[in-house]
Formats: sequence, structure tokens, C-alpha cells
Amino acid sequence: MIYLDNSATTNPKPNTVLYSAGYAMKNYSYNSGRGGYAKSVETAGKIYDVREKLGGLVSFDPENIAFTQNCTTAVNYAVKGSVKPGDHIIISALEHNAVSRPVYALAKKGIAAYDIAVPGMDTAQTVENFSRLIKSNTSLIVCMHASNVFGYVFPIKEIGELCRKKGIRFIVDAAQSVGVLPVDGKNQNIDILCAPGHKGLYGPMGTGFMALRDGIKLDTIIEGGTGSASANSQQPDFMPDRFESGTLNNSGIIGLGAGVDFVKKRGTDNIYRHELKLVQMMYKALSKNDKVQLYTPYPQKDNWAPILSFNYDDYPSEKTASLLAADGIAVRAGLHCSPLAHAAYHTESRGTVRISPSVFTTQRECEIFINSLKKL
Repeated sequence: MIYLDNSATTNPKPNTVLYSAGYAMKNYSYNSGRGGYAKSVETAGKIYDVREKLGGLVSFDPENIAFTQNCTTAVNYAVKGSVKPGDHIIISALEHNAVSRPVYALAKKGIAAYDIAVPGMDTAQTVENFSRLIKSNTSLIVCMHASNVFGYVFPIKEIGELCRKKGIRFIVDAAQSVGVLPVDGKNQNIDILCAPGHKGLYGPMGTGFMALRDGIKLDTIIEGGTGSASANSQQPDFMPDRFESGTLNNSGIIGLGAGVDFVKKRGTDNIYRHELKLVQMMYKALSKNDKVQLYTPYPQKDNWAPILSFNYDDYPSEKTASLLAADGIAVRAGLHCSPLAHAAYHTESRGTVRISPSVFTTQRECEIFINSLKKL
């Protein structure tokens, strides 16, 4: 199988990730830090090592990184823990349901109102589109770093600067960027970063994290056992315990640590250049096919993530994907859990076919995909 659905989950995983996750299952199946015996303490050290690796990658303090089940869980913690009754939220017009549904739920319950900012043709216009929606009660801006459907990269540093000037909390969904694009919490003015482990970091499924800037306080959604302050009925007020109730996914987290090592060794910029080069090659080839519809400009470095959406002839996107699957090529069709993005690009009626390579994807595999599409 030629796998071109890496923006959903990267596959294959590096051998080091497979080994580390398996080794951890055998050797670190202990509740980290919740026992005085040596293996519990050792396991806690291994988990902290991964916090340090992630902190170094995204420029957040390790102590301020809480592990979650996935990016969606992290976003829910971040958004719902930030909002008070009567607040106003701004999101982008390309958001994944991981952002839009929690915000919609808050609005439906009458807790907070929200508006949607449309990305512009350049940085200044995009920032202005967010800025003009700010109200006196705007407390939160939530924005993805890169679109999971069309690859558009938001100017999060500049949006973060706007938030900092206005005293607005800034949450970034880095589901499609961490491990591929530069993510720097300090330089990009990010208050809360949410990311998965199983995509650009090549970790196991069921892993993710939420990173907080110093001084950020969040209400909790889940309370429970943390192994700390156990005599107190109130949830701990310190990180990461405040958001790590229950037993952690030790094998997944330690496997994620190996994924971070893999990304650092390869180099984020090298990974991005490789993947973007393949997307650019496929874009050029598809643009010459009269039956293919493309929806974005040629993907330029820094402005576009290595993701490409298209449609073929008048086929529903699912039909195109099914025909490609019969030829041994795995792509993603439909709305990609991002109906807002499809509405913005006027593709909501049939969705799109999405292709996204990984560091392991070869030029030959992309050529086979191009030739297969020609035969449909």
C-alpha cells in the first residue's frame, strides 16, 4: 500500500518508536511517581524525560506540559478551562471540529459567544480580519497553525502579538504543524499549545499534550487521582498534576519520546522540505490533468503545510478515494472533520480528496499515485 494519509496519522512509525513503546510496556508498567518503590520512581523519570524533550522542541517549560489522550482532548481542556460566562471567542474559518465543536457547545449552552475570522491573502489582512472581530469581552482567540484540509499556514506569531497587546488568551492547535513546521511557544506568543503525538511527531496513537505558558490558569474539566495532595478534595492547582488525573499512558508517552528524538535527529526543516517537495511535484502534475480540480495556489515554502486537496472530474470525493484504494493507494476523502474549511473553499457539497506525504514517502510512490489518477 502507498500511504498518503499522514495528516491523519503518520505511518509507518520509526522502528525506534515501536521498540520504545514495546519496551515500556514490559519494563515501565508502573504508576509513575505514585509509589515509593524504585520502579515507580524510575518510570516517573522516564515520563519526565519526555516532557523535557517536548519542552525543548516547542519552547515550553517541561513542568507546564500535561499529557493527554490526543490533541482534541487538549483543545477541550484549553478552551473550556479558559472561558467564563459572558466571554467572547474568536476562531478561524478553517478550524477542525476539535476547535469548532467545543466552541459551538459553549455558545449553545449560553456560556460564550463566538465569531469566525476568515484568513486573508497575506499576513496583514489575516491579522486585521481577527482584529476587527475583537470586542470588549473577547477573552480568547483559538487558531490552528496549519489547515488539515488545504495546508494554509496561519501567521500565528503575528496573531499572538495581537493577543498579547489586547490581553487576550491565545490557544494554538498545532495538530498539523508540530514536527513539520517551526513551533516556538515563546517566539510565537502562544499561551496554550495543543498537539497530538501520533502525527508529525511519529508517536503512538492515544497520545497528545497541552503546554501552558507560565502564569496561565485553567479551570478543570476532569478531576481525580493524581498521586499528589491526595488528602485534599480539591484538584491540585499545579502543573502537570492538575490535568493528569488517572493513570498515564506510559508506553505511549515513552514511545512518543522516541518519536521526538526521531524528528530532532532528522530535523524539522529537513522533514518539511522533503514533504513539501513531494506535494509541489504532485501539485504540478495534477495541474496538468484537465479532470483535476485544485483549490489552492502552488504551495510555497513557509506559507503552506505539505497537504494537498483536490477533486477528480465530477466524482464524489469518496468515489475517487475508493478507486485509488483499489489501486493500493490510501488517501482521505470527505469533509476531514473540518466543515468550516470546506465551506470557506466552497467544497462542502462533495468534500475533497486529500493527500499528505511523510518523511518516509518516496518520489516513486508519488509518481505511482499520479499515474493511477490518470487511469481513473
